[in-house]
Amino acid sequence: MATDMADTPAVQESSHECANSENESAKDENETVQTGETETLSKRQRKRLLKNQQWEEQRELRKQKRKERKQQKKLERQAQAEDGVEWTGKKRLRRSAEPSSLRLVIDCSFDNLMVLKDVKKLHKQIQRCYAENRRTLHPVQFYLTSHGGQLKQVMDEINKGWVNWKDVHFKLDAFDEILKKEDLVYLTSDSPNVLQELDEAKAYVIGGLVDHNHHKGITFDRAQELGIAHAQLPLGSFVKMNSRKVLAVNHVFEIILAFLEKRDWQEAFFTVLPQRKGAVPVGQENKLGEGNDEEDSDEDSDTEHPISEKRTDLKDQSESKQEEHKPVLIQSDSMGFVPVGQENKLGHGKTPM
Repeated sequence: MATDMADTPAVQESSHECANSENESAKDENETVQTGETETLSKRQRKRLLKNQQWEEQRELRKQKRKERKQQKKLERQAQAEDGVEWTGKKRLRRSAEPSSLRLVIDCSFDNLMVLKDVKKLHKQIQRCYAENRRTLHPVQFYLTSHGGQLKQVMDEINKGWVNWKDVHFKLDAFDEILKKEDLVYLTSDSPNVLQELDEAKAYVIGGLVDHNHHKGITFDRAQELGIAHAQLPLGSFVKMNSRKVLAVNHVFEIILAFLEKRDWQEAFFTVLPQRKGAVPVGQENKLGEGNDEEDSDEDSDTEHPISEKRTDLKDQSESKQEEHKPVLIQSDSMGFVPVGQENKLGHGKTPM
């Protein structure tokens, strides 16, 4: 019995030691796994992981700071309003503008004459018109008439926000159905009438057409059919260009806006016209650089001012003279070729088999 009792503590002690040994082994193994996982991360990865953790931890703090800044700005605006100080934030700049009663109309009735690519270009031009009218000193009454078809579909797909545009009159009807005919003036380069001043009681119509000049004169014909007034911008009186005088819809729109602000046609033209067109004031033609004779791919319209047609004629005459002086080859019996006037240099060619 004594022996059994003596052996019992030894057995228990041995079991305890085994259990401790197993726990220590499991602990060491766990530490090894963790250490192994840590060792697989590079120093850069550990930094990135730590940075991401800190970013997530501070998310709520950033959100709270944004709310505080927003609330602070709101309180500042309220305080300024109470003190009679006008708010000059970016979105409030239009408050200082003086709207004009002049109406600018883009006639979108040529939708069926354009391919989809050109309709998208027209859409871009209309976007520019809207943006310029929103930030100009004297915004006009902006109308888009005959608004439907491909153009409306493109605007719905590309720019759904157009339905929220401010200060734009979207009309499905034609311009002559919603405005008095005696108030209408169609702007077309084919008109013999040159615009000198703008009458703010009038509605000036711009042809909404990007056609690469395939339908030349169509806006002038439309004005005559409707029996309404028509005129062209006085471009030729103030500007000389060494390229084709094709003005996009947004160019014409912006020139009108610039004139309302500056009351000077020449200054208005040179504020708007792209430099690549090589435009110079009348009387400074010797400063003309090399412009681009091609129409702007995304800014074409029917509003063309063909002032430099003489340049094309001169080019044709030059090419004709070159053809006259071009050496003419003659053929000898032995298949030798020499220019006319040098027949004495004819050699003996190889007779064909």
